[in-house]
Amino acid sequence: MMTSVTLEFPEDVFSALRRSPKEFASELRLAAAIHWYARGEISQEKAAQVAGLDRTDFLLALAREGVDAFIVDFDDLERELARG
Repeated sequence: MMTSVTLEFPEDVFSALRRSPKEFASELRLAAAIHWYARGEISQEKAAQVAGLDRTDFLLALAREGVDAFIVDFDDLERELARG
């Protein structure tokens, strides 16, 4: 199931960015997905869904944007190593 969200932007934002509304929406979805993924709020799989991409294409988008594909919480890692 999908839910639609409607956002309103000034008409001139599309010409200023030289993007069609469809391209703008696609970039907005990707930006949100990358933001939430980088903050550790959603998984790679969920971020890919938000962006409307498969996981491989999402990983490629992360690389293009210079965002680490694998986020390590060093406190969690230290706890895991201490248990092991």
